[in-house]
Amino acid sequence: MSSIWSLPEPMLATPTRDPTLHPGHAAEPKWDGYRAVLGRWPGDRVLIRSRSGGNLTAAFPEIIAAASQLPDDTALDGVM
Repeated sequence: MSSIWSLPEPMLATPTRDPTLHPGHAAEPKWDGYRAVLGRWPGDRVLIRSRSGGNLTAAFPEIIAAASQLPDDTALDGVM
């Protein structure tokens, strides 16, 4: 039986007036760039999908090459 795996939806930032971090929460600076999710499947299949669902894979060959070192069934969410 084969499993079906798909990319999760990107996590979106929530603006706040109070920068105090409560226990169990984390924050990071907002950088300009493309918000995207990277997925790696068995057989060296890698996909980078934009927040709106567009395929950005061809635009980032260096990231695709580096993603070959990730374990199968890995998903990363971030800004490129």
